[in-house]
Amino acid sequence: MTLLNRVKSLPKNFVLGGATAAYQVEGNTKVDGKGKTMWDDYLKKQGRFSPDPASDFYNRYPEDLELSAKYGLNAIRVSIAWTRIFPDGVVGTPNELGVKYYHELFHECLKHGITPYVTLHHFDTPKALFDQGDWLNRKQIDDFVDYAKFCFKEFPEVTNWFTINELISLAESQYIAGAFPPNHHFDVTSAIQAQHNELVAHARAVLAYKELGLEGRIGLIHVIQPVYPITETPENQHAADLQDAFINRFLLDGTFLGKYSDGTMDLINEILDKNDAHLEIADGDMDYLKAASTQNDFFGLNYYQNQYVKAYDGPSGNVFNGTGAKGTTSFKFHGVCESVTNPDVPTTDWDWNIFPQGLYDVLTRISKEYKNCKTIYITENGMGYKDKFVSPDEVIDDSPRIDYVDQHIEALLKARAEGVDVQGYFIWSLQDQFSWANGYNKRYGLFYVDFETQKRYIKKSALWFKELSDTMKD
Repeated sequence: MTLLNRVKSLPKNFVLGGATAAYQVEGNTKVDGKGKTMWDDYLKKQGRFSPDPASDFYNRYPEDLELSAKYGLNAIRVSIAWTRIFPDGVVGTPNELGVKYYHELFHECLKHGITPYVTLHHFDTPKALFDQGDWLNRKQIDDFVDYAKFCFKEFPEVTNWFTINELISLAESQYIAGAFPPNHHFDVTSAIQAQHNELVAHARAVLAYKELGLEGRIGLIHVIQPVYPITETPENQHAADLQDAFINRFLLDGTFLGKYSDGTMDLINEILDKNDAHLEIADGDMDYLKAASTQNDFFGLNYYQNQYVKAYDGPSGNVFNGTGAKGTTSFKFHGVCESVTNPDVPTTDWDWNIFPQGLYDVLTRISKEYKNCKTIYITENGMGYKDKFVSPDEVIDDSPRIDYVDQHIEALLKARAEGVDVQGYFIWSLQDQFSWANGYNKRYGLFYVDFETQKRYIKKSALWFKELSDTMKD
């Protein structure tokens, strides 16, 4: 009996992968010379949950890669933990055990016919650099470029690089929503400055990669959330435009135009003025952005949900749903917008909208508005779910996840049929992982992880993935 529903087949040579992030899967945060990240002391002080053991990918990657190959994956997204290579973040004598680990990991990927797509920074700034200001300290841009150049030269087995993952998620979680350290709330100056500085770091890393003349590809990853007015009024549309500029347009402009367009900056400046905030652009920054804007070989697009908003001019405030208590999220951004629910759109237990049309909308928008954007990969998409484990002998039924992914791949293929150059899809996540702000109760994986024993179990979605993968061989 087939599990396939909407999507009946994938194009030949389509990239079908699973996504991970070092801090969320590796565990072993204190072994083999690894330095601290911005998370270690913070999580210990918070006392809610620990990044150890996570999924113990540091030791169990051969098993996970074997499962990946068995269930039809031909690619994997991994990230390098900066502090496994340089424990304090500053390039000097590399930690040989960390370097050895990643060589072995990449070799194992290739042995199984699984292409590694490697991210250099995935929310895990070295603690020593975080204490100096993280992306607000321009010295970190230099440190990041030095680290990137080391990795480019050290790991020739990697030919697909992403510089930074989800620039807006990091900036917003650190300085707007306060869910990541240093837990600032609606610190608009820091949020916009961090976005800009990350863009400069990305641009400089791209230019460094090209100067090395290596045979490979490089890009970055943005998470895009299309913003729609809850009702079609001029005020609500303007609120949607403001929010879109802050979380989407500013970064897309900087990446693919090499400048911040007048329309984008009009909206950004309105947000800054209303929140007594400012942005500093150093001499030469825009030259880097412009030079790199035509040299991104591909673009990683993470998509989970859209936003519905209405106009809002009251005090800022938010409530973050970190436990899966449905209906507890709220977000109000002074002079920008208030996020609201649409009763016609279903949501997850974590209040994330399930809206596959949004993926089609952002793919066609980017293809139309940003001509320097070449090949696109969906580098994350998936559904957090409270998977129910019944017994070791029973496949875990995560049918809602299959339905979610099925709808989103259908939207991807629709955009592709209309000429958008989408060449791959990575499900978040390969296996169940540690979540930055949710711990272990929010599961995304194709493979269920018993975090006490680290034993892997198959979910129904893995069987569906395998069946879908097999359509590329027909």
